[in-house]
Amino acid sequence: MTVADAAKPLLERIDEREQAITDQAELVRAQIEELTARLGEADEHLEHLRITRKTVLALADGPAHEPTLQPAPELPEHPAYQQIMAVFTDSDDPLRARDLCPALDLPIVPKNTEGIRSKLKRLVSRGILAEIEPGLFARPRP
Repeated sequence: MTVADAAKPLLERIDEREQAITDQAELVRAQIEELTARLGEADEHLEHLRITRKTVLALADGPAHEPTLQPAPELPEHPAYQQIMAVFTDSDDPLRARDLCPALDLPIVPKNTEGIRSKLKRLVSRGILAEIEPGLFARPRP
């Protein structure tokens, strides 16, 4: 008897065991897929119930609690304000008046930075920009 002949029964048992575990793994995968689908459906129903609750509570409170839409603040007509807002639109970071000078093709001199600073303050007073710390301006967060 050769070594291969002696190992044949052992290899057959390994093959049988491998097939049994493969079948078991496929069964578990199918169960996971079914449970995942059921979980998705349950989450969707929960979300619908939350929306329904929110709607019912809003209706119960009546029109006094309905959100009112505020008109958007008006930008001054001078073209400098449009240019300033264009810079803020292109940047996600807060800016200082000094940072705006190069973006507006102005030399960084006190006259220009003070003029821009006053325009920025005017935009803050209208609610178009926010001064997040002294001299640092940004678009307000919703």
